[in-house]
Amino acid sequence: MSFQATAFAYLFPGTPMVNSILATAYISIFPNLLLYFVPPQINTSALNILVSFAVGGLLGDVFLHLLPHAFSAGHGADLGHQAAEQKNVLLGLGLFGGFFFFFAMDKLMRVFNGGGDGHGHSHGGHSHSHSHSDSHQHDHEEKKDSAPAGPSDSELRQRVVSSKKETKEGVQVENKDEKNANKKDVKLSAYLNLFADFTHNMTDGLAMAASFYASPGVGATTAVAVFFHEIPHEVGDYAILIQSGFSKKRAMMAQFTTAIGAFLGTIIGIIIEEASLAGESVVNPHIHDPAFIHAHANAHGHDHAHAHAHAHAHAHAHGHGHAHGHSHGGLGLMGTGLRWGDLVIPFTAGGFIYIATVGVIPDLLQVSGNMSKDRRQALTEFAAMFVGLGLMAVIAWNEASM
Repeated sequence: MSFQATAFAYLFPGTPMVNSILATAYISIFPNLLLYFVPPQINTSALNILVSFAVGGLLGDVFLHLLPHAFSAGHGADLGHQAAEQKNVLLGLGLFGGFFFFFAMDKLMRVFNGGGDGHGHSHGGHSHSHSHSDSHQHDHEEKKDSAPAGPSDSELRQRVVSSKKETKEGVQVENKDEKNANKKDVKLSAYLNLFADFTHNMTDGLAMAASFYASPGVGATTAVAVFFHEIPHEVGDYAILIQSGFSKKRAMMAQFTTAIGAFLGTIIGIIIEEASLAGESVVNPHIHDPAFIHAHANAHGHDHAHAHAHAHAHAHAHGHGHAHGHSHGGLGLMGTGLRWGDLVIPFTAGGFIYIATVGVIPDLLQVSGNMSKDRRQALTEFAAMFVGLGLMAVIAWNEASM
């Protein structure tokens, strides 16, 4: 047994249910504990390198594990060509569903945050500046035109001074109100970010459950990818909270609170998977029988058969991927042999694609304007991304040994 298989067997020794909960604990607790050692001021270049590594690992998990596993599952011997094509359509819709879910969440967060970045306020301040300048110019012209007026000149000067005083006080009041509004926006942005993080963690939890119910290898690799993604993700969110006025202790507690979302997602995923398996056992009452699984595993030489005790063993023993009633032709969603649990993996893959490509990579595209520095930073980020991808490739290549 390889070191990789031994390590994963030690970290994930139980059933799919137990392993998915363990994996959720690993990806939730340890990255948050690291925040204790993170200084409030974080080096952007170092964080971007870590983020690049995480993106490589996350996309590697999507393209080398989740999607191949999802689209290779369910091709039973009697599954017709049309049903196979329809199955792929449903999986594609699941993939888009995950992508769209995160797009919708991201869009709504920006809407509720008033566009983000305080753009509306800075623009308003710019308009106020023009207003006060025009007022000052108007007063100056009025004073110039009224110069020969004799006795009324002192009254005019008094009005001008009074007007300037009111304008100055108005500017101070408006500046104070603008600062308060911006501060409220920053606070709102921080809380919205926590809610988004909670939702993101729910998707991670769903991924843990779906992956471990698929196979121990897919579950372990997904756990590794999410773990390395969570470290820079948590550090970035921690930095946002610190910049929003949170104390270090309060920011850490807030991040721990969002970890509840991961466990909630895992529980939801387990319920979906167990419900699917319960329905499946009605079709084939022997599918949970250990003797049945062991016999088929020995007969066909598949190491995964015992690990897939929850209905996956029968599938791998016959080389059919997932056995969710596929050998019964018309069973499953719309006669494709798929069950609802099979859509969780493409859904989470779609969410991961959005997180990596839309949520993270745009930040990596930013440059400082210093060509020499940007060139070195870019090469380092490219290398870090390939290291993350390479790690997932090595794990995928040796997945059969697990």
